[in-house]
Amino acid sequence: MVKRAEGNSSDRRQFLTVLGGGLLLAGCAGGNTPAAFYGLSASVPSEVAGRSRGVQVLVKRPRALKTLDSEYIAVVDKGPVFSYFPKAAWTDSLPSVVQTKLVQTLQGTGRFRGVGFPGDGLLIDYQLLTELRAFELQIDGPNRGVVEISAKLVNDRNGRTIGSRGFRAEARSPGTTVEQAVEALNTAADQVFAEMAAWIVQKV
Repeated sequence: MVKRAEGNSSDRRQFLTVLGGGLLLAGCAGGNTPAAFYGLSASVPSEVAGRSRGVQVLVKRPRALKTLDSEYIAVVDKGPVFSYFPKAAWTDSLPSVVQTKLVQTLQGTGRFRGVGFPGDGLLIDYQLLTELRAFELQIDGPNRGVVEISAKLVNDRNGRTIGSRGFRAEARSPGTTVEQAVEALNTAADQVFAEMAAWIVQKV
C-alpha cells in the first residue's frame, strides 16, 4: 500500500525516499520484478453520434516521456515527483497498453470498416497519432487517477491534419493501494477513450 505524506516538504521527501516496501523511486525500477500485472478495460461507448464510415483507421503507438514509457504504474506527488508501485506493472509498456485499448474502443463503436495497428495490412484512410501527457495516480491533494492524452487525426492520403484535441479525465481514488489506483485509472481512461472515439467518428 502506498502511504501519503502529510505536513511540510521535508516530510514529503522522506515519504518518497524511505518507505521500506512502499513506492519505488524512478530509476530503481529495473531490479523490481513484478508479482502482479494489471490491464485496462476497453471503453465501449453505448452511443456514438454519426453514421458508419467506410474508412480504415491506423492507431499508432502513443508517444510518451520516459516517465510514462514504462510498464510500471506511476504515482505522482507535488513537484512533480514520479514514483512507481513496487511489485506491480501494466501487462505491457503503458503506450502499448493504451494503443491496444484505443484500437478496441474504436472497433467497439462499429462505425469503421477497419481499425488496426501498423503492420495489419489496412488500406489506411486516417492515422490516429497520440501522446500520453498523464496516466498516473496523483497524490498531491485528493488521491485521484489522472489520464490525459493529446490526439491528432491525419488524412493518410494527403498528409493533412484534419483535427487535433486534448482529452483529460480524473477519477477519485478511495485509497492508495495499487488496486484502487488501477480502478481509478480505468474509470478516467474509459471517459477519455469514449470521448476520443466520438470525436474521431465526427471528424471522419
